[in-house]
Amino acid sequence: MTVRRGPAGSRPRRSTLRARVTVVAGFAITAAVVLGLLVMYLLQMNSVRRTIDGQLRTYATQLAQSAANGTWPKPLASSSLDANAEAQVIAADGHVLAATHTLAGLPAVYRLSAGSATPVRQKAAEGIIPEEVRVVGVRTTVDGRPVTIITGTSTGLLHEVDAEFIRHLLIGLPIILVLAGATVWLVVGRALRPVERIRHAVTEITSADLSQRVPEPGTADEIGHLAHTMNEMLIRLEEAARKQRRFVADASHELRSPLAAIRTTLEVGLAHPDQAPWPAIAARAAQQSTRLEALIQQLLLLAKADEQQLSVRQQRVDVGALLRQIAKDHLGVDLEAEPGLATVGNGDHLERLFVNIIDNAVRYARSRVLITATTTADCVRVEVDDDGPGIPEADRTRVFDRFVRLDGSRGRRSGDTGLGLAIAREIAVAHHGQIIAADNPAGGTRMIITLPPATTDAEAWAR
Repeated sequence: MTVRRGPAGSRPRRSTLRARVTVVAGFAITAAVVLGLLVMYLLQMNSVRRTIDGQLRTYATQLAQSAANGTWPKPLASSSLDANAEAQVIAADGHVLAATHTLAGLPAVYRLSAGSATPVRQKAAEGIIPEEVRVVGVRTTVDGRPVTIITGTSTGLLHEVDAEFIRHLLIGLPIILVLAGATVWLVVGRALRPVERIRHAVTEITSADLSQRVPEPGTADEIGHLAHTMNEMLIRLEEAARKQRRFVADASHELRSPLAAIRTTLEVGLAHPDQAPWPAIAARAAQQSTRLEALIQQLLLLAKADEQQLSVRQQRVDVGALLRQIAKDHLGVDLEAEPGLATVGNGDHLERLFVNIIDNAVRYARSRVLITATTTADCVRVEVDDDGPGIPEADRTRVFDRFVRLDGSRGRRSGDTGLGLAIAREIAVAHHGQIIAADNPAGGTRMIITLPPATTDAEAWAR
């Protein structure tokens, strides 16, 4: 079988949402209107039939009352409610006792079968009584004798109404369909106009410029919510793109610095190979290489954080033992830890978290760093206090951003890349915890780390 394809790059033609809604809604509205008309028509015709039957029964009652002492007037009187009504009075043996003028001298044209209230048409009615009639039979007793009074009237008018209704319905159906379609087309077009404006605005937005926003119609409906949600998404995308550009720029700058130092040192040595202090040059190159390696490792760790891979390996971690080992490796660090401190996560990453926080505290402390670790039913809480200059309140959130140094010159001399606190925060978040900076009541900075506690069963947490 051969599949026909359009020109290269062409897309299959599809009807618009407006057209599809117009077609579906137009037919639905037309069907609903027609169904409503049919229901109303049937109810009205049923009411008319009940009215005719009621008039015929009233006529039969009047005839029964007119027979004084069992004597029936001949011919029977006409109905005061329907001039076209005809009647016959039939005895129990089937003999016609009386009839209206038109039916005088004729045998019974309708009879009531035993146990039935529905008149049955007889052969005598052929050629005399039309097919379109309403007939009612009433059993009664007159002067002690049971009789049956048959009354009927022509329903040709009802059939004319039926035919007229069908004719008007066939004529009006296309008109209703066109009017419904036109109305839906206009209404849907007006409703989708904000969507079209949003579409045009979105086509103008590129990754190079995410500052534009889609127009909001200012309504509290689905389209208004859509526009508001898209603008919030654009704000997040713009912020993410801004952070990414800044991160790339800062990372490029940080990587360039140790590479430039290595290159400059080697170029100086190569310019004077006989006089250059090669051991010192090698030592400086090794120092910058170490700094470069540490920076690359930190960038890789942040890349894992962005891909949410920092806490892939889950196991029970003894926080107390971890802090004791770190405190031994740092001079001037005191530890006060409760027994039984434990959380769940990646032990290597959690060690990196605490090392980064404690290294930062040691770097800026004047004389002492105090670590206080406690546990509650809700969390493991670790507070790292230093007696340094402290962090201004306006910078306590920004200090956890990437490549942020509150004192740039001092940070570069100390080898700080501005990534330590950012990495610590990413690790804490990956472990369902958090880090906040606050004032040390004794002066300086207090870093507060909270992590979820672990159960006493280590295997329950291993994965």
